[in-house]
Amino acid sequence: MFYSFILVSLLGVATAPAAPAPISPKLAVAAPFGSVDASKIFGSIYLETDPHRRSYCFATIYEEPEQAFADVLVFKEESKLFADKSGVWYFTPTRDFADYVLFVTKDRGQADFSIHYTKVRSYAGVQRQ
Repeated sequence: MFYSFILVSLLGVATAPAAPAPISPKLAVAAPFGSVDASKIFGSIYLETDPHRRSYCFATIYEEPEQAFADVLVFKEESKLFADKSGVWYFTPTRDFADYVLFVTKDRGQADFSIHYTKVRSYAGVQRQ
């Protein structure tokens, strides 16, 4: 009986879950809310509206009705090849071919940044305020 007690205690120690490995400080720090750099977003974009897929999106945006209050002016490019600078976006019909997937919200307070569509390509980009 004594030997079975020793054997059970040793097996319990051997099969106990190990302590989790320490997380690197660089990996442990989460990006604060609203820290997405809007000036780096260009190329092919897919706008997601399904709230269930919000966690799979790169950022959350708000479509601003007024140009004066928008953070980024967006020009809708017809060719993916020419969407090569900040604010010049080519909209893809499917999310699989997009460089960035952005969630469109109806609440300005939940958005990382706001956009407004412009018809002039030279106006596209981040507005400095």
